Amino acid sequence: MSLAIFDLDETLIAGDSCTLFCQFLVDEGIAAPDFLQQDAQMMTRYHAQTLVLSEYIRFLTGPVMHLSITEIDALMPRFVQRYISPRIYPQAQQILANYQQQGVRPLIISATSEFIVKAVAEALGVDDLLAIQLATEGQFYNGDIHGIPTFREGKVSRLKHWLAEEQESLKGAFFYSDSINDLPLLEQVEYPVAANPDPRLMTIAIERRWPVLQWRMPTNNTLTQDQPLTRQELNHV
Repeated sequence: MSLAIFDLDETLIAGDSCTLFCQFLVDEGIAAPDFLQQDAQMMTRYHAQTLVLSEYIRFLTGPVMHLSITEIDALMPRFVQRYISPRIYPQAQQILANYQQQGVRPLIISATSEFIVKAVAEALGVDDLLAIQLATEGQFYNGDIHGIPTFREGKVSRLKHWLAEEQESLKGAFFYSDSINDLPLLEQVEYPVAANPDPRLMTIAIERRWPVLQWRMPTNNTLTQDQPLTRQELNHV
């Protein structure tokens, strides 16, 4: 079965799910207001490709480490409904639906904690996902990463392992991403697509003649839906 692989943040949703989760924690009184300032500083490092991922994961999970995994999971539907669903690109919803109708298997792979990505993927109707797995102690997260994180080259490693387990391949696969951090995986697939690309990825996409999609949230009731790119269309980009 062909694959349509998607990054999550700024690709399928107009925003960063970790930052939105930080806002949720502050609004719920679980984290202090300055938590958002610290997150903003770390996001600056992420875009500059200087972020130490383990430090960020420890930061993100800090306010909820006193909550059990079950208690955290119970928060997620409210988080998704209020902070994620309004930010899902309509074009992303349509492209996912079209691929599923065509028998193409969608997969989300994100450098975000698995408990967040799982909740968002459910809202998007996507069953398969790869995300940062968190280490646990008993029924609690301990702030450490378990296994290879799905970040930069780690996305490639985790995806290759998943392909072997699922008896899938990258033949004919698409990968949609906005981030220069995903360049290692974009270079692995047959059909890389720059979706809402950051400036550095935009430069590379133009140089390599990769398709570029610019999705927008609707400002009125008329939505413009992007259709999945066919292989024939990609060959003429």
